[in-house]
Amino acid sequence: MRGGGPAFRPRSLPAGGGQRSRVRGQFLSAGAGSSMAGDGSGPVGSAAEDGGPPAPERVLFPPTFSVSEIKNKQRRHFMFLRWKQQQRKEKLAAKKKRRKEREALGDKAPPKAVPKTIENQRVYDETTVDPNDEEVAFDEATDEFAPYFNRQTVPKILITTSDRPRGRTVRFCEQLSTVIPNSHVYYRRGLALKRIIPQCIARDFTDLIVINEDRKIPNGLVLSHLPDGPTAHFRMSSVRLRKEIKRKGKEPTEHVPEVILNNFTTRLGHSVGRMFASLFPHDPQFIGRQVATFHNQRDYIFFRFHRYIFKSEKKVGIQELGPRFTLKLRSLQKGTFDSKFGEYEWIHKRREMDTSRRKFHL
Repeated sequence: MRGGGPAFRPRSLPAGGGQRSRVRGQFLSAGAGSSMAGDGSGPVGSAAEDGGPPAPERVLFPPTFSVSEIKNKQRRHFMFLRWKQQQRKEKLAAKKKRRKEREALGDKAPPKAVPKTIENQRVYDETTVDPNDEEVAFDEATDEFAPYFNRQTVPKILITTSDRPRGRTVRFCEQLSTVIPNSHVYYRRGLALKRIIPQCIARDFTDLIVINEDRKIPNGLVLSHLPDGPTAHFRMSSVRLRKEIKRKGKEPTEHVPEVILNNFTTRLGHSVGRMFASLFPHDPQFIGRQVATFHNQRDYIFFRFHRYIFKSEKKVGIQELGPRFTLKLRSLQKGTFDSKFGEYEWIHKRREMDTSRRKFHL
């Protein structure tokens, strides 16, 4: 070779007849070929004795063939698609077979099997609320939200942001104020929350909402019930403004929306749900056909704002108005916001609490 570099040497095959080599994406049994060539009984041996060209070896696939063993990327992808298509056909055929069996049995058909999900396989929580529990009813009748549920107070909400908010956070606060009736948007201007809270109490605000941001994106929400708390800190994600929602409806009206709280089953979940309920007035104006939904699923709280569309007397559709976002509870603190001396009722500790995917806290 030129340049004095090392000469190219073909790699020698390992000794022994039990090894396999792969040629053009196919598996060849080297052991079978060597045995047939050695005794002269196969086509390879006879061709060699006659002096003619050797016949091609017979292709033998291993008993446990896997698509991942194919090194050619295009061939491997093609074989994987064929395998998925075969699986889909088998699944569809089994489904049709079960359907025919159920139609043949009629009323004697066994009940349909309930699919296993993380929700119905949930680990039992001791704090799950029983609707007929007298202790829970007494606690809810004497907690911080009792004046609201007894119709003694009217919600008045202050919405503010972190210092120097960007345009996206400002627009989100403005759209959130159109969802929550009797809410007012003010900007911090460098004031600490400990100085804002007494001013809110003096002006008869019942709740304080603080929208935090990181890199121009809203990422946190602090909800403090006034004047005695509690204060909840949420992580916010998947924020979508109205212009980013496809097939959105017209701007929401000033009607008081209906509120739906779904799947808040534990004592902690009840406290969080009552905090969200206390943001909206008691009597919704159904003529506006607007509904605000807080849906808890696997400890993630999904917020949606819709409008009912009555297509006929029997068909009803929904039209999303926006905004939408997702919350994850990080802590629940007694009293108003106090990061230094506050007493926490609940703090999310991932390494200690998230030991099982089937354990939820709300």
